[in-house]
Amino acid sequence: MRTEDARLEAPGKRPMACFTAGSRCRRRRGRWRSLVPLYLTVLTSCFGGVSALLAGEGAPIKVGDVFPNFAEFALEGELPKQVKGKLVIVDFWASWCGPCRGTFPLMEDLHRRLGKRGLVIVAVNEDKSRVAMTEFLKQHPVSFTIIRDAKKQLAARVNVALMPASYILDGEGKVVSIQSGERTIENRTAFTRLVENLLEKHIAEQP
Repeated sequence: MRTEDARLEAPGKRPMACFTAGSRCRRRRGRWRSLVPLYLTVLTSCFGGVSALLAGEGAPIKVGDVFPNFAEFALEGELPKQVKGKLVIVDFWASWCGPCRGTFPLMEDLHRRLGKRGLVIVAVNEDKSRVAMTEFLKQHPVSFTIIRDAKKQLAARVNVALMPASYILDGEGKVVSIQSGERTIENRTAFTRLVENLLEKHIAEQP
């Protein structure tokens, strides 16, 4: 018994720290436990908040599918008067999405250069708070259409896997390309060229 007591009380030994300062150990473990929700929140945000935003309804929209009709969802904001027959980019975004700060200037540039030629951009906000959306737009003002998917119905139907997510639609509303995450920014030149080429093709096919 004395041998065991001596081992526990020997200076510098881990067992001594845990037995003689148990409350301190418990406080340390408590602090780590308190950080777990924060880490989970950060991870969720980095990966697009998929589980929080979406109900996982249906299979994800893929290239070749017809994009859902905006009119079927409770969206806040004014939609463009003419979408049918246009080349459309539907961009899902949120204020907490870091890469979205990079895609907004890109979309604004495309809108200003190609809007008169028939390109339509609709940015769909997925923030829980309207205030968060408004503050983001104050810092990143744009001239293309912004609508808010407050009830997450559209995002759930499309089954967005990552944000930002850009769905390019042809004149019939079919998805011809999907770009998501930071790849849009990393491949900015390629994305711009893709949109320009699709628009040229779309114009050439008009009667």
